[in-house]
Amino acid sequence: MSLDVSPALLEQAERGEVDEADFVDCVRTSLPYAWEMISSLVDRLKVEGGQFADNRTPPPDEQARGQLLRALASDAIRGALQRHFGVRLAFQNCHRVAVFPTDPSVDERLARFTSVRGQLLNQSPELRDC
Repeated sequence: MSLDVSPALLEQAERGEVDEADFVDCVRTSLPYAWEMISSLVDRLKVEGGQFADNRTPPPDEQARGQLLRALASDAIRGALQRHFGVRLAFQNCHRVAVFPTDPSVDERLARFTSVRGQLLNQSPELRDC
């Protein structure tokens, strides 16, 4: 299961629309490693500026890696995180998370990061089985 959904949040979903803030809180509490990784990158981007901030350190264990995969592979979770933090998220190799501002001036850099070439250049034998 990707998220620890409370009975109240499940009831919201069964009735119709879900409050996105409640959903984001569910993501925060269900996927704490992924949440901390993304929020720390957002903070770093705000402090340091630049075109993006990324993480190159593999997760400490498979549980943490799974949280990143679940957070970034789900369109709903990824979209909610992007809206909540006001950034665009990019992902490579099951651990390299990057946050980009929504400013169109970084579109070219984001395109390079998410390109086939960018993916291939980010490969290493250590990450073969991630």
